[in-house]
Amino acid sequence: MSTPLRLGIAGLGTVGAGVVKIIQQRANLLAQRTGRPVVISAVSARSRDKDRGVDLSGFAWEDDPVALATRDDVDVFVELMGGSDGPAKAATEAALAAGKDVVTANKAMLAHHGQAIAEQAEAAGCVVRFEAAVAGGIPVVKALTEGLAGNQITRVMGVMNGTCNYILTRMENAGLPYDEVFEEARALGYLEADPNLDVGGIDAGHKLSLLSAIAFGAQVDFDGVELEGIGQITIEDIRQAADMGFRIKLLGVAQLTGRGLEQRMTPCLVPALSPLGQLEGGTNMVVLEGDSVGQIVLRGAGAGEGPTASAVMSDVLDIARGIRVTTFGQPAATLDRIKPARATAAAPYYLRMALVDKPGAMAKVAKVLGDSGISIDRMRQYGHDEPTAPVLFVTHKTTRDALDHAITGLAETGVVVGDPVALRIEAL
Repeated sequence: MSTPLRLGIAGLGTVGAGVVKIIQQRANLLAQRTGRPVVISAVSARSRDKDRGVDLSGFAWEDDPVALATRDDVDVFVELMGGSDGPAKAATEAALAAGKDVVTANKAMLAHHGQAIAEQAEAAGCVVRFEAAVAGGIPVVKALTEGLAGNQITRVMGVMNGTCNYILTRMENAGLPYDEVFEEARALGYLEADPNLDVGGIDAGHKLSLLSAIAFGAQVDFDGVELEGIGQITIEDIRQAADMGFRIKLLGVAQLTGRGLEQRMTPCLVPALSPLGQLEGGTNMVVLEGDSVGQIVLRGAGAGEGPTASAVMSDVLDIARGIRVTTFGQPAATLDRIKPARATAAAPYYLRMALVDKPGAMAKVAKVLGDSGISIDRMRQYGHDEPTAPVLFVTHKTTRDALDHAITGLAETGVVVGDPVALRIEAL
C-alpha cells in the first residue's frame, strides 16, 4: 500500500468538522482517487470537550496549533482557525519552516501576508493552497491557476459574500428594510462575529485581492481594494432599481489597466436578467474573462460546512496526487508590485439624495451636477411625509472622479441632507 498522506487539522469549527466527516466517510473513495490513503494524525482546537458531531477519539490532540504544525507525523498542515495574525499565522509559518505543505481557508491571513507566506513556502519547497478561502465550494482558484493558465485574464468580477447577497435579495423579496434583515441574518448565524467584515465588504475584498493576484500576476494588495459596504442601501433603493430593470449586488470587479490595478468591492446595479442579477440568497458567482476563452461563469454555494470542506479536500487531494502549484500560480519572486488605480471607465450612476423641501433646491443640485460635467438621464422625486424630499437621479455615463467632485459640491449647497448614495450601474 502507498504511504498515507497525514494531516494535522487546526480548527474544528464548522469547516474543520466537515473535513473530518469527509475523510471518515469517504476514506476508500479518496484513496481510489489519489492512489494513497488520506488520514488524520492529530487535531487542535480551543476546546477539547465541545461536541462537534464527529469522532475525534482516534486522533492525537495538541492544545497549541504551532506544536501540531511541527509534528513528525504530519505531512500537511490544514489551517482552519481564521484570523489574519495570531495563532493561524504563527502556525502556518511554523509548518512551512518544518517543511510541511499547508492548506488553508484563511482569506484574511493571505490577503494581508500572502506575498511573504508564498515566498517562505517556495524557499522551503512547500506549497500553500487556499481554494476554500474564496467563494466556498466554487473551484475558482483552481480555474485561474490551472484551467485558465493559458489565458491573459482581462477581468475578474463577482458576488463573493453570501451574507450580503442574502440581505439584499431578502430585502427585495420580502419588502423589508435593511435593519430588519440585518438582525434576521444575525439571528440565523450568517454574520461574522464582527458584522462589518460581511456588510462592510471586507470579507469579499479579501477574496477579490487574492483572485487579482492570481489573475494579473500581482502581489496581493488588499489595501488597494476600494471598499464600500451595503449599510446605506434602503428598501427604496431596492425598489427603484427593480423598477428600472436592475438589482443591487455587492459586486467585486478587478482589472489591469495602463494606470494600474483596479480593484473595487462596492454595491452596484446590475441588469436583473443577467446571471449576476438572478443570483439569489447566499449563493456566490464569479465571472472570469480571458483573451482566449472569453467569459466563464462559476456559480455555487459560497459558504457552509459541505461546500467549504469540499474545497479544502480538493487541495488536500491535489497534494496527495503530487500536484504542486505555486501559491498564486507563478513564482512569488515574479509577482509584480502593481500600483493601485481607480476605475476611470465611464458608467451611468444611480444617485439618491434627500433635499430640503424648499423652492430652488432642485435647481442648485442640477447646477452642481452640470458644473461637474454630469448630465441627467432621468430624475424622480417620490412621495414623502418628512421635511426632506427624497430625489433619485440616473446619470448618463460619467466617471467616479466627476461624481465625487459633484458630491463635494452638493454638500456645500445647503440643500442636501446627509450623504448622497451613489451606485455604479455595471454593464455585464
